[in-house]
Amino acid sequence: MKINQHQQAFKETLEKEKSELGKRPDWLKVRLPIGQNYRDVLELMRKSKLNTVCEEAKCPNLGECWNNRTATFMILGDICTRSCGFCNIKVGLPNELDLEEPKRVAESVEELNLRHVVITSVNRDELKDGGAFIFSETIRLIRERMPQTTIEILIPDFKGEESSFEIIMKNPPDILNHNLETVKRLYHAVRPQAKYERSLELISWFKDKGLRTKSGIMVGIGETNDEVLELMKDLKNAGGDIITIGQYLQPTKNHLPVNRYVTLEEFARFKEYGLQIGFMAVESAPLVRSSYHADKHASDLRKD
Repeated sequence: MKINQHQQAFKETLEKEKSELGKRPDWLKVRLPIGQNYRDVLELMRKSKLNTVCEEAKCPNLGECWNNRTATFMILGDICTRSCGFCNIKVGLPNELDLEEPKRVAESVEELNLRHVVITSVNRDELKDGGAFIFSETIRLIRERMPQTTIEILIPDFKGEESSFEIIMKNPPDILNHNLETVKRLYHAVRPQAKYERSLELISWFKDKGLRTKSGIMVGIGETNDEVLELMKDLKNAGGDIITIGQYLQPTKNHLPVNRYVTLEEFARFKEYGLQIGFMAVESAPLVRSSYHADKHASDLRKD
């Protein structure tokens, strides 16, 4: 992964300022993925030539989720046009758009008989709509095959283009997720092609359309706890319903380093504060990732 000059300077600062990390805490240890359900999901992904963010982002919950026969499908290929300092997905010029991908995803959702599915993507800034049509078409085809399945999509910011948002709303999901990822002060170094305010405006736009909204962040990458609380207030004021908070883990030595291991007590305080200010759900723990327990966030939707 190539990082820009500003990211390199920030990386060097983190290396100098980070506390004595020592051994990785026990609460960050996970079991290797095993089990028949895990093998079934893996085989289906390979057969259908589909990508999952579970693998691409080296998610620590891969074994747990796949053994529960759930997965987060990653559409629009496996090459991203942005160079975020925390992400392990390949960066470069994406391949040609695969118009058959939505059909394969829908068929896989049906074969796995999923009650809830999460669809995410790489950034495709070279496309006029940022890939919004592929999201919309994927939702439409899943609805045709599996009308009882609830759908969450984790979308990029589409550079703030409302025309792309409108395409999504032609086949709206049950939950609209867009990750803030980190606090406002660190955007330039952690997410150089993104804008904090633009992401909040996206959440507000979809909330105003009546969707349940969600966002996620990582901690331990140079932020302070006060900045996390400020972000939580900003997200709630923008219309956020659900927030996920997890420990950042450095994918490779070329990525931004871990600044600190956030304690279990700190994660508990984040959750307490989030519920206090009105979030309907707060997932806050070291191994929490965007799609962790996503089915629970949609469970009451099935009762409606």
